[in-house]
Amino acid sequence: MKNEEVLGKEKMWKLIAVMTIPCILAQIVNLLYNIVDRIYIGNMPDIGRDALAGLGLCIPIITLVSAFSAFVSGGGAPLASRALGANDKEKAHEILGNGTFLLLMFSVTLTLAAYIVKTPVLYLIGASEVTYGYANDYLTVYLIGTIFVQIGVGLNTFLSAQGKSMQAMMSTLIGAVLNIALDPLLIFGFHMGVRGAALATIISQAVSAVWVLRVLTDRKTSLRLLPRYLKPKMRTILSIFSLGVASFVMTATESMIGFVLNSRLQNYGGDIHVSTLAILQSVMMLISTPITGFTQGVTPVLSYNFGAKNRVRLKDCYYKTLAVSFSFSFIFAFLMMVFPYPFVRMFTSDSELSILAVKYLPVFMAGMLIFGIQRACQTTFVAIGEAGISLFIAVLRKLILLIPFAYLFSYLFGVSGVYYAECVADMMSAVICGTIFFFRFRKVLSKMGDK
Repeated sequence: MKNEEVLGKEKMWKLIAVMTIPCILAQIVNLLYNIVDRIYIGNMPDIGRDALAGLGLCIPIITLVSAFSAFVSGGGAPLASRALGANDKEKAHEILGNGTFLLLMFSVTLTLAAYIVKTPVLYLIGASEVTYGYANDYLTVYLIGTIFVQIGVGLNTFLSAQGKSMQAMMSTLIGAVLNIALDPLLIFGFHMGVRGAALATIISQAVSAVWVLRVLTDRKTSLRLLPRYLKPKMRTILSIFSLGVASFVMTATESMIGFVLNSRLQNYGGDIHVSTLAILQSVMMLISTPITGFTQGVTPVLSYNFGAKNRVRLKDCYYKTLAVSFSFSFIFAFLMMVFPYPFVRMFTSDSELSILAVKYLPVFMAGMLIFGIQRACQTTFVAIGEAGISLFIAVLRKLILLIPFAYLFSYLFGVSGVYYAECVADMMSAVICGTIFFFRFRKVLSKMGDK
């Protein structure tokens, strides 16, 4: 069978394993992209605590820049997969080509904009005279590689969309291994500090982007990147935006949350709480990132069978997705709440910072106990083209709940309220999302055949 035909015929558990394991491994390796810098920087002698705070201030800006790739990865890839399921390869190629055009446009625009506003924005979100230098050094170097982030992240999901999950994993694996090797060399060997960490990252991202482009232009690849499809078509671009806006908002609101939380923590607790947040968010990624990999792997399966109008396989895939996502998030969040110290110690040896992080990690992670419910439901909404509901859920968790709670709880409880806000918002959004999905998914299934 062709790669894409497997999505509609293989036994479901075997198919899920084949599709998700490479994506999970890729995301775990990708996790190292994000946290290895923090581990090395946080453990730098004498300046580690302040440098970690500086890096934490960069995260919202970096997240916002990468969010634009989600328009293409979260919108274009499911559309292409559904087109393949409907046996419309011409449309799938057009989606890939127009998605690539968008990523190139984003790269140029975002790089210029970020350089113009980075200084006032860093101070706006909580930089102090102590931490600004570290944040500026990292960001100035990192932004050079914006095009590599857009291409590597934005197009990688098109490999999974056609069943090439192993190649998708390899693109991330190659870059992450290179980043791990370059970090200590540039940070400590060449004494470049935070600038060395940023340089290691962009070199690694460049290699990942080249790998993805090589696979997508290979003659043996079913869904290929061909020059004639790079010409923008407004209808195709709008369809990518329509479905991808939920993924964009999910990522962009993470950035906005970083802006709000860092500024509130700086106002109520100072630089050490900004460093604490960087650690807590890094630990949270140990749960959210593998789940992201898993849902990336099952999205093509869901999309393909929805496009093929295979009601039985779509339903079967969703329930398995829910079971795995919920079990993983609950078990690991519980472990982190009960045993916080080993996870905190990964990022700092500073005793004062460790005490604060250990104190607040159980509270911060409580909402992750049921995070898997929301992720499974939202992934399925995206896969079946329910863009409006996906967008609402993405907005609900961060904009409607977390930001107001962060301001209200910090006013009521001081600095501790910022950490409480994350927990309450995560729990409420998961419950609301699960409730909406229960009713909406039944209607979607009822409109499909009995195939």
